[in-house]
Amino acid sequence: MSPASDIPIGERVRFYRTRRGRTQAAVAGLAGIAEDYLSQIERGLKTPTIAVLHTLAKELAVPTSALLGEPQQAQEDRVRSGLDEVEKALMGLRPLSADSLPDLPALRDRVETAWRTYQSSPTRFSDTGLLLPPLIADVDNALRTRKAPGETRQRRDAHRIAADLYALLRTYCKRTGRMDLSLLAADRARRSAQEADDPLRMATSDWNLGHVLLADGEPEGAELVARRAAAELGDWQTSPDLAALYGSLHLVVAVALTRRRRWWEARSVLREHAAPAARITGDGNVQWTVFGPANVLMHEVSIEMEAGQTGAALRIAQGVDPYAMPSIERQATHLLELTRCYEQRREDPAVLLHLKEAERVAPEDVHNSLLVRELVRGLRQRARPSYSREVAALAARMGMLAN
Repeated sequence: MSPASDIPIGERVRFYRTRRGRTQAAVAGLAGIAEDYLSQIERGLKTPTIAVLHTLAKELAVPTSALLGEPQQAQEDRVRSGLDEVEKALMGLRPLSADSLPDLPALRDRVETAWRTYQSSPTRFSDTGLLLPPLIADVDNALRTRKAPGETRQRRDAHRIAADLYALLRTYCKRTGRMDLSLLAADRARRSAQEADDPLRMATSDWNLGHVLLADGEPEGAELVARRAAAELGDWQTSPDLAALYGSLHLVVAVALTRRRRWWEARSVLREHAAPAARITGDGNVQWTVFGPANVLMHEVSIEMEAGQTGAALRIAQGVDPYAMPSIERQATHLLELTRCYEQRREDPAVLLHLKEAERVAPEDVHNSLLVRELVRGLRQRARPSYSREVAALAARMGMLAN
């Protein structure tokens, strides 16, 4: 039998729809899409956007993961092995560090190295997975050994380091399919930010929580958390760092609105909040948010792609240089969103070119993405002889079964 990740999304949608005795017309109407669009999804002719996928899951009363297949099934062995070690470290199942009083500047450097690796390495999941387990144990040890009454400053420094580490763990665990660990990491990041009494890191922790909620199909909660955190920043225009967090939080709001198909409100949030903040900050990477004008433009592309306005999305994308971004994740995400635009327009050669470029930039991201597998599956069904071998080779690199 094929593994769950090799069952097309459309077949899963049809299975859950028919199991509940719902017609295509009823589900499509409640999901706010055309009946013909739903029919094409079920027949494998169209790949649904993330927003549509979340909406369909809600209408069919199943988790989004049921339509996607279990994310961990798609992980390569070395990535899954690294995640297992991360889980052990988070649960306190690794040996304690031999250093009874860890050096805080050295820990800070190691956390920053882990962040740079995660954002810049083409094999970022497996590489970061090697760095994280001992780092978690050492940072936890630093928190335990900085509790003396006279060590208030050192204790706050240790909590700042912990907040940054757990922010990284939040995104690493989310992207490797462990939402439970991602939520745990987001909670620990917020606790450490509060212990450090650091407003910037408290805002960052809410930005992290917003992303967890988005990934878990809770856009309303993500919007609420992000709007509240942005309001708590106060006079954000006085500091480029605060402006970067204010803008980043409003990118979460915009994504949350997009997931709920409220396109005009999402565009308004970018125009009235994110863009003004980006004019203050320029392109940067405050608290590893990669916030700036380029990221705002990428979110404009995303909104138009999700809204089905592929022409507008591609026009906006002409002004984006993804390779100027310090984050491979953002580069790959942008390339895959352009791929989705061309897939919606049935420009298959462009779909293949963008998939191959995304694979070059971030092979682990591409090979472990279930939505990419869906794009490749559809491309294989439609491929013309002139490029069918290239499509087959890509599918083989992703370990997809012949079907």
